[in-house]
Amino acid sequence: MSVILDISKIDMVFPTPKGPFTALKEVDLQISKGEFVSLIGHSGCGKSTVLNVVAGLYQASKGGVILNGREVSEPGPERAVVFQNHSLLPWLTAYQNVELAVKQVFGRSKSKAEIKEWVEHNLKLVHMDHAMNKRPDEISGGMKQRVGIARALAMQPEVLLMDEPFGALDALTRAHMQDSLMEIQAELNNTVIMITHDVDEAVLLSDRIVMMTNGPAATIGEILDINLERPRERLALAEDPEYNHLRSEVLKFLYEKQRKVEPISASKSTKESTKKTTEVA
Repeated sequence: MSVILDISKIDMVFPTPKGPFTALKEVDLQISKGEFVSLIGHSGCGKSTVLNVVAGLYQASKGGVILNGREVSEPGPERAVVFQNHSLLPWLTAYQNVELAVKQVFGRSKSKAEIKEWVEHNLKLVHMDHAMNKRPDEISGGMKQRVGIARALAMQPEVLLMDEPFGALDALTRAHMQDSLMEIQAELNNTVIMITHDVDEAVLLSDRIVMMTNGPAATIGEILDINLERPRERLALAEDPEYNHLRSEVLKFLYEKQRKVEPISASKSTKESTKKTTEVA
């Protein structure tokens, strides 16, 4: 696979009243076309900062980002972002929210009929064609996120950037969204970088998991290749020794090599303990 995105030894330094704060130090990562990469680490490890540099929202203090041979210096439609908050315009329908993005990117190259067909195609891709005429306040949180993903995909980005896109959803909705994302990526073969706090989510979705060290001066600690066959079925993977080994490797990095939280008390409930070990604080 050819490298589409080169994150080349970036540093990120922010000015503060107490002096310069180094958030990132020599983050170096090459991502291939069609690859799904997850960034994981404790809070404050610079995951969102990396994503913002790739998105063009921040300029690296040192190093740079190259996308398809061109340096990233500002936001652009070839890098669409899906945030944890859906960020839909509340006065527009699902259709109109996607249409607005499509018109901004393709307004001069597509006819009205082509725009309509393309908007409907992308809403259908995320299983939201039945609710395209509903406003955000008329649909659930999971449905809003589907529209947000449809809007991002409709821009035909070369890289899809996702910042904890399912973090605010309940467990069942989150599972459905993960399955939908796997289906979409299998169909489109798009390149995805996703921030997550959830270890199981990272192993289920990714081709590689990039594990960040704790800040300040956070960097890439380890990169784990996820060589599980696709399509992936979560129930089958639960009994898969390789899946459990990979999951264990991520947990080992987070809770032994990069320990940032106190050990879970034996008095905690089993449910609470399980949550703590599968979702990074």
